[in-house]
Amino acid sequence: MSTQNPVFIPGPTNMPDELRRAIDYATIDHRSSNFVEMFMPALSGVKRILKTETGESLIFPSTGTGAWEAAITNTLSPGDKVLIGRWGMFSHRWIDMCQRHGLKVIVVEAPWGQGVPLDAYSSALKGDKDHDIKAVMVTHNETATGVKSDIASVRKVLDAANHPAMLLVDGVSSIASMDFRMDEWGVDVAIAGSQKGFMLPAGLAILGVSQKAIAAMETAQLPRTFFDFRDMLKANANGGFPYTPPLQLIRGLNHAIAMLEDEGLDNVFARHHRLAQGVREAVSAWGLTLCAQSPDLYSDTVSAIVVPKGFDGTGFVTHAADKYGVAFGVGLGEVAGKVFRIGHLGMLTDVMVCAGLSAAEMTMLDLNFPIKAGSGVAAAQEYFRNNDVTANLAHQAAA
Repeated sequence: MSTQNPVFIPGPTNMPDELRRAIDYATIDHRSSNFVEMFMPALSGVKRILKTETGESLIFPSTGTGAWEAAITNTLSPGDKVLIGRWGMFSHRWIDMCQRHGLKVIVVEAPWGQGVPLDAYSSALKGDKDHDIKAVMVTHNETATGVKSDIASVRKVLDAANHPAMLLVDGVSSIASMDFRMDEWGVDVAIAGSQKGFMLPAGLAILGVSQKAIAAMETAQLPRTFFDFRDMLKANANGGFPYTPPLQLIRGLNHAIAMLEDEGLDNVFARHHRLAQGVREAVSAWGLTLCAQSPDLYSDTVSAIVVPKGFDGTGFVTHAADKYGVAFGVGLGEVAGKVFRIGHLGMLTDVMVCAGLSAAEMTMLDLNFPIKAGSGVAAAQEYFRNNDVTANLAHQAAA
C-alpha cells in the first residue's frame, strides 16, 4: 500500500506534517521542569476540547480500550449493575469488557444501524427503584456502523428518572471531531484516544472525569494499578506522572490541541460535517445507502456504506488496497461483508475526500458494482463547490 495516499479509515487518521515534526523530539528528563511545562498545558487543553470546567482530565499511555478499562475499574466494584446498549461492534466490546470484570450487565439490544435506544434506557432506569444500576454506558459514535447517538437525550432520560447512575461515554471516534459537551451533558467519564480526532499515532488514552466519578473511585473495588486514577491525579497535581510518560506523544498532543483551537472548534466540527456530507452526496449518487438508518443518526466522522446484495464489502476493501494502494474500513461484527467504511475525520480536505471517492468508484467499477462512473465524485464536487464552511457553521448552529 502506498504511503503517499491518505487513508480513509476511521482511525488511526492521517497525521499532519506539523504533528509528525512535533513528536520527533529528543528525550528529556520527565522529572524536570521542562516536562511540567509540556504536560500541564496538555491537561488543561484536553479539558477545553471536552468542554469541562468542573471535571479533571487524565492521560494514560494506552489507547481507547485502555481508557475504557480505566473508566470501569476506577468507578465500579465487582457485582455492580451497569446498563449498556448494543448497536455495533464497539458497544459490544464494552459489554464484553464489563462482563470480564465481573459486572452485572443489563444489555439493551438495538438493530445495528440505529442509535442509543432511549425508550429502553428510560424503562430500565425508571424500573430500578432501588438504584442498583451504578452506571449507564453509551457509545457516542458507533464506528462500525457510522451512527451518532444523542448524549444530551441520555442525560435527560437519567434526570427524568431521577436516577443517580454515572454516565460513561465512549467518544473515541467523536471527540475533537464532533461537538462534545461534557459538563452540559452531565457526562461523568468521557473516553477518547490520540489516534482519531487528535490526529496523532495511537498511544494515549485520554479521559475526562467528573467530580462525581472522582468520588466514586474512593469506594470502587475493581482492581487497578497502572490505570489508577488516584495515583495519576496525585502525580498530576504537581505536574508529574506516576511512571515513565510518553513525552513525545504528550508534546504532540499539545500541538494537536493548538491546531484544533487555531482552526476554532466550531470550524473543526463544521469542516467534519461538510466532508461527511460530501461523502453522503456521493453515496446517494451511486444509488447506495448508509448503514445509519436516518439522517439524525449520520456520523460526521465515518460512513458505513451498504453494498448491494450479492457483493462483498470486505472484497471491496481488499481490492482497493491491492490495486490502488488506498485503505478503506471493513465491516465488523454483524455487518462484516455487508458494508465498507469511509473515514472522513482528522486531517482531511475536500480534495483529499474527492480522491478517496474516486478510488472507491474505480474499485466498485472493477468489481462490477451497479454504479455510474464519475457519479459520486461529481456529486461531492458539486456539494463542495456550493457549500462553504460558513454554510456548515449555520447548519451546526441550527442543530
